[in-house]
Amino acid sequence: MNEMNAVVAKVQSSAVEITGALAVFEEALLSKAEEMGLPSTEVVHPVDKRVQVLQNMDGAMSALPAEKRAESMYLSKFMMAISAGLFDAALNYLWDETISELRKRIIDYDLAYFFDLAVDAPEKRKELKDAEDLTKITDDELIRAAARIGFISSIGQQQLDLVRYMRNHASAAHPNQHELQPYALLGYMETCIREVITLPQSPTMVATSRLLRNVKTATVTKEDAAGFAGLFEGLRRDQTDVLANGLFGIYVAKDSTPVIRDNVRLLLPHLWPTLAEEVKSSFGTRYARFKANLDTDQASFAREFLEAVEGESYLPEDIRSGDIDALLDRLRRTHHGLDNFYNEPPIARELEGYIGSMPIPTGVRFKYIEVLVEVFLGRHSGISWAADPIYERLLSTVNPEEASLALLYLTGADVAALLSYKKPQEQFNRLIEIMKPKLVGRPANALMKGIVGFNGPTASIFKDASIKKLRDALAASL
Repeated sequence: MNEMNAVVAKVQSSAVEITGALAVFEEALLSKAEEMGLPSTEVVHPVDKRVQVLQNMDGAMSALPAEKRAESMYLSKFMMAISAGLFDAALNYLWDETISELRKRIIDYDLAYFFDLAVDAPEKRKELKDAEDLTKITDDELIRAAARIGFISSIGQQQLDLVRYMRNHASAAHPNQHELQPYALLGYMETCIREVITLPQSPTMVATSRLLRNVKTATVTKEDAAGFAGLFEGLRRDQTDVLANGLFGIYVAKDSTPVIRDNVRLLLPHLWPTLAEEVKSSFGTRYARFKANLDTDQASFAREFLEAVEGESYLPEDIRSGDIDALLDRLRRTHHGLDNFYNEPPIARELEGYIGSMPIPTGVRFKYIEVLVEVFLGRHSGISWAADPIYERLLSTVNPEEASLALLYLTGADVAALLSYKKPQEQFNRLIEIMKPKLVGRPANALMKGIVGFNGPTASIFKDASIKKLRDALAASL
């Protein structure tokens, strides 16, 4: 007998021995069930199907290293359940092994980072602190967050979703009448081992882990932060979004130290440009939720997080509206106060941070245009040179309706006296050129045409009857 025949004979002999042992075991137990008046038919899977799984189980586990096998208690229970013919219980044990391993890997990686990704609601996030709280995360949340970090590939996530579905609808976890098949179970086992239990960490996960460790345990310098810019640029959009969520969670955590927050603020400018708009907006939403829940410390930290990247424009509209209104009052007071040329730029920059690329809140739209036009025109003594480019950028982002409001204010009585001076007149002409391409509709363009064709003193434009008529028509159209 050659070597191959010897192996075949040994396997066949083993199968016969297992079949015989299982048959005796089954007969004894089912007889006992009958004695106790319990059902004894269609309770367990046939012996031959059990043997199919047991004979092929080692092959399905071929990727599982010896040291991992020695710790896989639920896989032993899987095997025992298969031996007893309880395939539904076996699937449950397989799932328990998968979730158990996934939790271990999460704990070893960064538990707080995982919680920040798994849970959006601040109310629930407050309850999650240590490893024991992982049981409060549903299997679905666990898999999704693990996939976002990189513990599971996108294809692996889909496959695990199938295993989870079968576990919920065909295992002993819930009453069901579905009959699991041997090779399906073996396939589920191979999927769980390949996609979770033995899946290695990617280079991105390793680099991210190093970054998180440095943020929490070291002092990050400007040079260090710049060095991580290459990592951020090399990440996919979903990976940068995940990392930003994690850094936000670190920043707002009550137990984070000032040094940790300093580290995050150094990193943010390099990461922020890579983020999706909806992710940036989500930080503003979380600020609002902290504030609504009276979590004042975390609300303050969330606000700081946005301010670090001049991201105030991502605050919810009702909050932005109040803050912008207060900023406009400050800007107007400063504009008419002493040393306005020196004091205006910081407020202008802050206002620009609140506006960003987001729409102007409806409640402050007219006041915003009014103040912006006023400060752009300057004073009789001139303009704030450092603030002027900011005002120009803000005016360049207004929409057609806001451009129409600017024309109405510009040709009204409130700025007439100012337009008697040379520099405000020059600014008036600049502003007209900025607004021209923004106007839509007959009334707005008619007023613009009237302004351009006006030959009298600029300060008298509001008195002109034809201009007044055109202004009234535009106002009525808005």
